[in-house]
Amino acid sequence: MYVAVKGGEQAIARSLALLAEARRGDPALAEIELAQIREQLRLGVARVMQEGSLYDEELAALAIRQAAGDMLEAIFLLRAYRTTLPRFGYTEPLDTDAMRVRRRVSGTFKDIPGGQVLGPTYDYTQRLLDVEAGAAEPVTPAEAALPARMPRVLDLLDAEALIERAEAGGDAEPFDLTREPLSFPADRATRLQNLARGDEGFLLGMAYSTQRGYAESHPFAGEIRMGEVDVWVCPEELGFAIEIGSIVLTECQMINQFHGGNGVPPQFTRGYGLSMGEGERKAMSMALVDRALRCDELAEPNEAPAQNQEFVLSHSDSVEASGFVQHLKLPHYVDFQAELSLLRTLNARHAAQARGEIAAADAGEAS
Repeated sequence: MYVAVKGGEQAIARSLALLAEARRGDPALAEIELAQIREQLRLGVARVMQEGSLYDEELAALAIRQAAGDMLEAIFLLRAYRTTLPRFGYTEPLDTDAMRVRRRVSGTFKDIPGGQVLGPTYDYTQRLLDVEAGAAEPVTPAEAALPARMPRVLDLLDAEALIERAEAGGDAEPFDLTREPLSFPADRATRLQNLARGDEGFLLGMAYSTQRGYAESHPFAGEIRMGEVDVWVCPEELGFAIEIGSIVLTECQMINQFHGGNGVPPQFTRGYGLSMGEGERKAMSMALVDRALRCDELAEPNEAPAQNQEFVLSHSDSVEASGFVQHLKLPHYVDFQAELSLLRTLNARHAAQARGEIAAADAGEAS
């Protein structure tokens, strides 16, 4: 059964025109510039880069403006643009130990080597709308500059063999989730790649579930750091690595309980999160979910939603989730008419059976 649709192209063209008009808003007001979005909405720009899998602040700002502030649509736009770009190769592993820190805190030790660096954060602000907000007052720079390399907080536990060793990856060519389909079971490197561009809200919910008892985990924020990291590549024609720039990253290392076993002494375990730009909530959520997904590796019960690889990894992508949900707005006339026809047939059959049962009952009473 087919139900014809007429006038679709004209309607779509008009819809696009209305969209452009709605996006622009009042033409009497100046159009917002990309530099304003990039500098003043930096956290939104960071999220679009994270989930769009493309570190480019200018393009992320453009996507936010084009999407009228709809972050999921902006992420979709950036992800789609990313597919058109050529792949030149892979960078060398990023050295977050050498991060030029802007913020670095720990929830495990009060006094840490290098000190707590509060940096830019909403953690200490009152959650009240500041209707009279103007230009921020200038901040007096610290007298002493931060060291070039900030020591790792978790090294304090590592020195006493109280936490599992962090093994560096040795893959010559890492699995590329943007070019190859996800399969299960997925190794940790693949899971981290999936989580790094996963939807922040979904990961936040999964992380919250682990703290409410839906996973055998009791986390501590070992270290959260945000700052600039140099990016190096090794061109084939040169044979040695060269620096091509720097990017801002947020890194989180969670400390979790583990009682040992199978010849392993009691020790803490790790959960890891890394996000582009300033993305502290995302990095923390990622670290909590990463640790939950390690349950099989650590011989723990696999019972909670956050421990289920297929559930977490298959539903964490905001672009896929948005596409599957929003496709329901598209015409499904033929499918619906088929189900409607079937339902009418079933109802008619049910009514006929009911009438037959009534007739049989009447006949029984008459006899």
